[in-house]
Amino acid sequence: MTFSRNPFCTFFLFALLFFSLTVILKKWHFGLQENKPFGDAARPDGLTPERDRLLQQLKERQQELELLDITFDNIQSSEGFKDLHLSTNHSVNYISAKTDIGCEELSGMKAVDFLGSGYTKTVLKAELPQGLFVALKSVNHQGTDMRLCMDEFQDSQGCHELVSFKLRKEIVLLQRLQHPNIVELKGQCQDSALVGGITAVLEQGMPLQMIQLLQSPWEERFRVCLGLVRLLQYLTHSPLGSVALLDFQPRQFVMVSGELKLTDLDDASIQEPACQEDSDCLLQFPLRNFTLRCSPSRICEGLNEMRNLYNAYRYFFTYLLPHQSPPLLKPLIHQIMNSTGDLKQSINETLAAFEEVLHTYKSGLHLENFPPSITRDYAVLKGVRSVGNMEYRCRLSYNQQGCVLSVHSAREAVLVCNSHPQCTSFSLSSERTWTGRLLASFRSGFSHLVPDVNSAVYMRRVKASGAVL
Repeated sequence: MTFSRNPFCTFFLFALLFFSLTVILKKWHFGLQENKPFGDAARPDGLTPERDRLLQQLKERQQELELLDITFDNIQSSEGFKDLHLSTNHSVNYISAKTDIGCEELSGMKAVDFLGSGYTKTVLKAELPQGLFVALKSVNHQGTDMRLCMDEFQDSQGCHELVSFKLRKEIVLLQRLQHPNIVELKGQCQDSALVGGITAVLEQGMPLQMIQLLQSPWEERFRVCLGLVRLLQYLTHSPLGSVALLDFQPRQFVMVSGELKLTDLDDASIQEPACQEDSDCLLQFPLRNFTLRCSPSRICEGLNEMRNLYNAYRYFFTYLLPHQSPPLLKPLIHQIMNSTGDLKQSINETLAAFEEVLHTYKSGLHLENFPPSITRDYAVLKGVRSVGNMEYRCRLSYNQQGCVLSVHSAREAVLVCNSHPQCTSFSLSSERTWTGRLLASFRSGFSHLVPDVNSAVYMRRVKASGAVL
């Protein structure tokens, strides 16, 4: 009997064949799933590969804080970590120092201005109930860092936690690094319901405007450079060791009452690179490269210091120091430019050179070759000031509508007036600059004089022929 003559046998054979193929295909399919190295399938511990990578990045950020010798308090209680099931045996309290302004004080704040935003953070100017103006720095939820994180991980809580680590690190550094040229941390708040996450409360400063600074008097530009050198000397010998500013740009600084202050520390590094040979200690810049020695301890010692110093030279000194510097100080300024541009001196030696310029400038030592007798060509009227002035403008004036310059004494003011063809008189008042030097107002004429015990007017004498001496 053949299969074609028995329908039952034919059906049975087809059913058996179908069942066998189904079993084979299922085993093949599951075999592929078990051996698949990549994909979105959940692992036995419940974590997807994306979530695992996010966890790894969070742990790396935590290790950055641990390098600052800070201990974490209940890191698992953080909302972002709770959602990610992060387990750790470390306890790091990254904001442990006491600060004056907290969440309670911020509850009555009034935002009055938008100061700026970057990849990670947003900065607002706010007025507190007691009338104090501060800068509030918080996570920029619309920033590039948050957007890139969401594109990769699709986890809003986890990404907020990851991005906020930069601000947390900055708060820690502001607590540990205190210097007149670093903005003061006035407080912080971690109440997510109140301020949308962690917020740093800083003293308010104005963003550094290089164009405006280039148009300011040389004395003010020197003050900025001197403050920067003092800051870098502190960072080289800080309580945390040598600190490198990896994102060294003018935008990382603000001006507070004429002083330059560092405000962004999230990209600072407290570690100097490890090395095996000198070629590992390479400093690369767009126009120049430098190679330092690899120390016996296999560390590029001094690399952070030199990185900061050369960045100061190319971003600040080059533009601010030589332009319109006092002629008699030019040799000292030239020496500073050469030594920093070639990294021939340490930060300590550079600071000593700056302090020498300051001392010379304040004390008037650069005027020793000009005797006091040069003032004889001017008549002095003390206890009066001029009104109805005929002003003229001069470069780098403290007053944009006239000619007001810094001088050490009447002797230097005479030199300035003699160099201006339109100058016929000047006055000195009790007003002084940050160096203690006097402010002199130069003019081409005036209508009359009025009493003023804090002022003296110097008028250029006129010859018998009517010409001004």
